[in-house]
Amino acid sequence: MKLNDLIQKREQLREQANGVLLNAEDESDLEKYDNKQGQIDRLTEQINNKREERDLEKEQIKRDRIIGDGDDDGDWYELGEMVRTLTGQSDKTTRDLEMKKGSSGGFLVPDQFRDEILEIGPQDAVIRPRATVIPAGDPADSEVTIPAVDQSNSKGVYSGVTVEWIEEGGEKPETEPSFRRVSLKPNEVAAHVPVTNKLLRNSQAVGQYVRRVLQLAIAASEDHAFLQGDGVGKPYGIIGHASTIEHTRDTANEVDYDDIVEMYARFMTGGAAVWIASRTILPQLMTMTDAGSNLVWQPSAREGAPGALLGIPVLLNERAPTLGDTGDLILADLSYYLIKDGSPLELEASEHVHFTKNKTVIKASWNTDGQSWLTTPLLPEHEDSDHTVSPFVVLEER
Repeated sequence: MKLNDLIQKREQLREQANGVLLNAEDESDLEKYDNKQGQIDRLTEQINNKREERDLEKEQIKRDRIIGDGDDDGDWYELGEMVRTLTGQSDKTTRDLEMKKGSSGGFLVPDQFRDEILEIGPQDAVIRPRATVIPAGDPADSEVTIPAVDQSNSKGVYSGVTVEWIEEGGEKPETEPSFRRVSLKPNEVAAHVPVTNKLLRNSQAVGQYVRRVLQLAIAASEDHAFLQGDGVGKPYGIIGHASTIEHTRDTANEVDYDDIVEMYARFMTGGAAVWIASRTILPQLMTMTDAGSNLVWQPSAREGAPGALLGIPVLLNERAPTLGDTGDLILADLSYYLIKDGSPLELEASEHVHFTKNKTVIKASWNTDGQSWLTTPLLPEHEDSDHTVSPFVVLEER
């Protein structure tokens, strides 16, 4: 398992353990919590070992290159060296990079750096670490179609399949599920990083700088698109999607306890639920009370872990709409959000844009798409009920 996958799995376990602890009622719940913590500890050990292996490999490559054998094998022991070569600041030639050009003409980022740049944990990105990610296929940017059961008019059925009990000798009814299609085609997205020529002369510093700003840019741009994208040349976000249920808030520019209850009532339970909240609603969440004047917000007993509403973790998202706008609070099971990745990360450089300012622009491009696995909200199995549910419930503006 890759390092990024291990980190993602550990963060998911931490959220689960936090939920168990917040809702613990007896010793069996505490045993579940201890079991989760044991899994977290084992994953942490694996993560540390992976990082040590990665660092040792880098050091070995660095030593081999310092000793040198007269044969340039194209290995890169730090990202900064690669960036400096792209910009002409290094004595190393781009001969080996020319052999690794991507579809857009940029230089493909080697796996050793790509994993580091895309090593985005749940604290940096909200949706990708918790979504269902489909890796790039062959060709990498090809469209993929995922079948989705159509349950929009399936009252009294299970995922589009009617189930009946049959008496002995009775006739067996035929059942046929109804399917729709969800298509994902990775779209190109690019990030531009201006770097001073003075910084370029320091390979270690420029490598750390480029890596971190790209991590932040990728997390921010993807989170925004996965939340609010309109599906035109970009992902189709949760807000405004046909499968999302929108609950109109009781009072304009406010989030109250009744809103929380109504959103939970429309949520399709059974998965790993999270609240996605704008930081601008935090003052109201922290002072919110229920009908018995009890504070609703539950701060975490563990440093760095999210607080909770109704026992569900609350993730603060800088990219969420502000207080009063549709989507300032979302209740979601993000495993129902599909992400399809395409061509790998590429880097290009140009000194022409800011030539007079002694700056060089580093361009990073990658391909991805995303949208809900569902096409509509689901109709529960209750007879004569039109009270739909969904894994995505959004608080709507008033």
